[in-house]
Amino acid sequence: MTEQFQYQRGNLGWIEVVCGSMFSGKSEELIRRLRRAQIARQRVQIFKPRLDNRYSEDHIVSHSDMKLKSQLVATANEILELVDGRTQVIGIDEGQFFDMQLVAVCNKLADMGKRVIVAGLDQDYRGRPFDPMPQLLAISEYITKTLAICVICGAPANRTHRLVDNTDRMLVGASDMYEARCRLCFEPPQD
Repeated sequence: MTEQFQYQRGNLGWIEVVCGSMFSGKSEELIRRLRRAQIARQRVQIFKPRLDNRYSEDHIVSHSDMKLKSQLVATANEILELVDGRTQVIGIDEGQFFDMQLVAVCNKLADMGKRVIVAGLDQDYRGRPFDPMPQLLAISEYITKTLAICVICGAPANRTHRLVDNTDRMLVGASDMYEARCRLCFEPPQD
């Protein structure tokens, strides 16, 4: 083996995606993985979109109130500008709120030998794929699909039902605006 090949193998990066509906534990799982990396004394940086200010400006926060310090960014490209070269693990919450550049940014980070973990909704409130998450799923090495509990029947839920009358695709909210529903209880809005 050449020295260059050994270096590349020892510096292998990858992409992990944690996806599912709202209230399914995506952010909890992201926080769990990032905390484990910190316990292992790995250098970790965490980012979230400026659009998501529901619970905190400077932390990623789960609906169960788990939290971890993070940096706000307006665009995916800003992540590249802020990543320290010594960082080993990069966490990104609410991936669906980023532009399509998130795919190229995650690929570049993984190519640089970083472990990249992205959490986000894989479907919007209509039950349609929520970009850029499907593209991230296609290029990731590891995928975890989380399920919530349907508030109507108690079955496993993988849909996010919007409770308010608003047709904006990106509408930041919590249990006051959304609830988890199973395939049968989900009622997509009529266009």
